[in-house]
Amino acid sequence: MKTVKQLLQGKTKALCTISPDTRVFEALKQMAEKDIGALLVVENGRLAGILSERDYARKVILQGKSSHDTPVKEIMTERVVCVQPKNTVEECMALMTDKRIRHLPVLENDKLIGVLSIGDLVKETISEQQVMIKQLETYIHS
Repeated sequence: MKTVKQLLQGKTKALCTISPDTRVFEALKQMAEKDIGALLVVENGRLAGILSERDYARKVILQGKSSHDTPVKEIMTERVVCVQPKNTVEECMALMTDKRIRHLPVLENDKLIGVLSIGDLVKETISEQQVMIKQLETYIHS
């Protein structure tokens, strides 16, 4: 299994972050423009939280708040589950399944270096399975 470090090396998208004082509406616009489901909230160079579409749906829409008036810090998830570059794809999948989350920030020495989505992990898992199938087919035919 590949490590988080190896997966991050293959990613081409830039890390998307916002400030806790950003209005939710602006964060949603950025998520739509980048076609992503979450933004990492960074304050003074450190990960302060994560804002997901789920946070918006549950903490703005359902509570009757205005996305134009509400700062991200009021609705972001502050207790963020993170991984390190040495973690494996398998460990990340298990963590995401257990915690019911779709995004994993990657920290190295308390510094934010990337983020993995459930899509990144599923894509890698499928790729590894295809390699294994080809190897088994080659073995059977030889």
